[in-house]
Amino acid sequence: MQICGVNVFQGSSALTLDTKGRVNIPTRHRDALNELAHGRLTITRHPDGCLLIYPRPEWEIKRDQIAAFPMQARALQRLLLGNAQDVEIDTSGRVLIAPELRIAANLDRDTMLLGMGAHFELWNAAALAKREAEDLSAGLPEALSQFSF
Repeated sequence: MQICGVNVFQGSSALTLDTKGRVNIPTRHRDALNELAHGRLTITRHPDGCLLIYPRPEWEIKRDQIAAFPMQARALQRLLLGNAQDVEIDTSGRVLIAPELRIAANLDRDTMLLGMGAHFELWNAAALAKREAEDLSAGLPEALSQFSF
């Protein structure tokens, strides 16, 4: 989906991680990713326990922002930049998730891919369900008190 010429990824997709550590990128996102990034993606860790998947041009912008963090944010730089892996969508529409990243995000067979605007989050399906239940039971943060659905 594009808004004002910018790709916006949204929605969730239940995916299966195969025995080689690959997931299929849903067709509805694959064409945009091939057009936007020639199928080149970057995958890294997120502090919440999932993986972030960026189209390469979007990652390059984000990478520069992360590299400019102050020294006090060195741990976050290490997490995001130190774990970043460049991948490409193969001819079958799959991406390979590196073993270290699969372990870090506790990925097993059942995963969820969430479109988050300019990037994606890849979650262990059970961990996402637990996280969403916890987040919903906590209610909206005060910062969103003026938000209306």
